[in-house]
Amino acid sequence: MEIIKSAKKSQWAEIVKRPKIDVDNLNATVAAILNDVKKNGDEAVIKYCEKFDRARLQSLAVTSKEMAEAESAVSDDLKQAMLLAHANIGKFHLEQKFSPRKVETSRGVMCWQKSVPIQNVGLYIPGGTAPLFSTVLMLATPARIAGCEEIVLCTPPDSDGRVHPAILVAARISGVTQIFKAGGVQAIGAMAYGTETIPKVSKIFGPGNSYVMAAKQQVSLHDVAIDMPAGPSEVCVIADESATPGFVAADLLSQAEHGPDSQVLLITTSERILVEVQAEINKQLAALPRRTIAEKALESSKLVLVANSDEAMELSNMYSPEHLIIQTSDSESLAEKVINAGSVFIGNYACESAGDYASGTNHTLPTHGYAKAYSGVNLDSFCRKITFQHITEEGIRNIGPAVELMAGAESLFAHKKAMSMRLDSLNGK
Repeated sequence: MEIIKSAKKSQWAEIVKRPKIDVDNLNATVAAILNDVKKNGDEAVIKYCEKFDRARLQSLAVTSKEMAEAESAVSDDLKQAMLLAHANIGKFHLEQKFSPRKVETSRGVMCWQKSVPIQNVGLYIPGGTAPLFSTVLMLATPARIAGCEEIVLCTPPDSDGRVHPAILVAARISGVTQIFKAGGVQAIGAMAYGTETIPKVSKIFGPGNSYVMAAKQQVSLHDVAIDMPAGPSEVCVIADESATPGFVAADLLSQAEHGPDSQVLLITTSERILVEVQAEINKQLAALPRRTIAEKALESSKLVLVANSDEAMELSNMYSPEHLIIQTSDSESLAEKVINAGSVFIGNYACESAGDYASGTNHTLPTHGYAKAYSGVNLDSFCRKITFQHITEEGIRNIGPAVELMAGAESLFAHKKAMSMRLDSLNGK
């Protein structure tokens, strides 16, 4: 980890930079796979499944027998934990339901909105060394609350052609309608274009590696909507003299173990905390099963000492982290100054892990600085707002002359005529 003491503002732009990857080669590889899937459907998906996941599949769909076997393979304790998380996620997202209200903007002009669920959505769930069954709950639960009719899930199988049982149980709990064995770029292509087996969806959700993210961005140009542009996962911790070094180190490591391209950032006003957190990281890292992954992530991570909490908050807002943890004596008041962040965790006991699993907030969040412009996944992510207006004769008389003037000023005379004809009809012309 890089240690930066007394960081000057002239250094901040460098501090908040994310690690770079060779996007040219990556995008070319992704485009080739997407084109193959678009052209050859299931055949291409199965081919890439064998190439990348070492699984020879006869069929892409998860069977009812496999679902039953998954139920037996998952412990009752884990099922209860999933049910608790599902309930809390449901409570939090249910409160986000839109309440329509009609507004009379001028006498005789009534406008309103209606929230309509996206009919078919696709969820991408990473597998591999960390099968993210929690993400199934985070995405399918609000999709079901929103009223999405078809919830399609794609996830890579293991080398035996099986999906991790916890993913299947989470899918059953949260209301997924179809599950397919497809990972990586080929899964994104399948949901974007549709294949003989996997249906085309209207919007794709879910995290993934740089190839998956590139695939989502490419298909979003012409074929399907996506939840947000995103990159490797990240966390920023703001800590002062009152913070618990062991907690801070654990929070940083919990993010670092996500993947070698993850990034963690500590911003502290205390040199003692900086030193003790560094020692705690080394201590906890030694006992971490995913130590090699975390060590790689820590290579591009930073511990930064700043002068005061105002500087800490300013630097954090500039970084715009996916996750922001505030462990300070004035954490609640400092949280009021957050402008750019995906999800904020306030106080010593609000660890990122709580939001990742069971507090109820969504863990599918903007990364790579996109928190400046994007929200995390929420109930509205699964809906569209359609606007309506009803205009009476009185309404036309009230706004018609303004419409005529504005349309004429823009030289859009057909627009003007559409209004003028109505006004003339009311005036007996």
